[in-house]
Amino acid sequence: MSNESRAVLVTESCGRRCGDRLHEVLAGRGRVQLLPEGATLSAQQLADVQAAFLSPDLMKASNKQAPNPALAAFGAAVNSAPSLRWLHTAASGTDRPLLQDAMRRGVAVTSSPGANAASVAQTAIAGVLALARGVPGWVRDQDARRWSAPTLPRDLDGQHAVVIGLGAIGSRVARGLRALGLRVTGVRRQAGPHADCDAVAAQEQLPALLPQADWLLLCCPLNAQTRDLVDAALLARLPAHAGLVNVARGEVVVEADLFDAVRAGRLGAVYADVFVEEPLPAESPWWDLPRTLISPHVAAMSKGFVGRTEEMFLANLQRWLDGAELHNLARPG
Repeated sequence: MSNESRAVLVTESCGRRCGDRLHEVLAGRGRVQLLPEGATLSAQQLADVQAAFLSPDLMKASNKQAPNPALAAFGAAVNSAPSLRWLHTAASGTDRPLLQDAMRRGVAVTSSPGANAASVAQTAIAGVLALARGVPGWVRDQDARRWSAPTLPRDLDGQHAVVIGLGAIGSRVARGLRALGLRVTGVRRQAGPHADCDAVAAQEQLPALLPQADWLLLCCPLNAQTRDLVDAALLARLPAHAGLVNVARGEVVVEADLFDAVRAGRLGAVYADVFVEEPLPAESPWWDLPRTLISPHVAAMSKGFVGRTEEMFLANLQRWLDGAELHNLARPG
């Protein structure tokens, strides 16, 4: 297959936004194969597709149990493209089954870490501030038209936060918490100095850190090492006043254990942007759990997110066309 005949698969929506830039990067070294929303492409149209972009417009109406129609159509196209060599995702994580399956087929998969780092980090810090000041209780009081007696929350200044994951998001979270006066211990695979943390511990040291932690923030990718990481045994090591913030993935936590810890008063408060089942069903007991704040997996969302992910894709497309090393190459698992 000649370079001129190879194709790059993008959605019609993505093509409208960055089509000019896409053709500029391709510079005659390939063509653009557009995928209309929800459409099915023929075998002939997919025969020369060698690269594809899972763009932000495909991530709307998040449902981990069943992809939305546009994402399902894109997945079908990717799985039916016999010459696919590279797939770029607008997400920072690569735990979607579509991406994991592609890697197992030998397709290079790259991601967009950092494109949403600022918004996710700001959301995590907002969660800490909201829980520290008792915002969930204010919301419930407002809904009930109830003027409650004031409480005396603990001062944030001088508290200890443990941040699991020190990638683009976790580093920003650590930096922001330190600016608020907290002491921050980062947790990653290996211990060692980090500019945004007061200390850094290896993951196997996590249980020993928790009895002195006021906050546990989950900012890590989902993989074999982090799946079900936070379980009843780990939660039991946290002080009863501690708060937990999850902007990682729902599967990093054993949700039943976390729910029981909050309900029983063994954990102070929780902010969660992510759950194992999304959307969270209306009958879920999480909606009524006191001292809990929930958002519908929106921490990454901001107006600039789409443009940043497209620029990261186009930069990697240039490298791919030049035969250079791709940035942010993912690993299976």
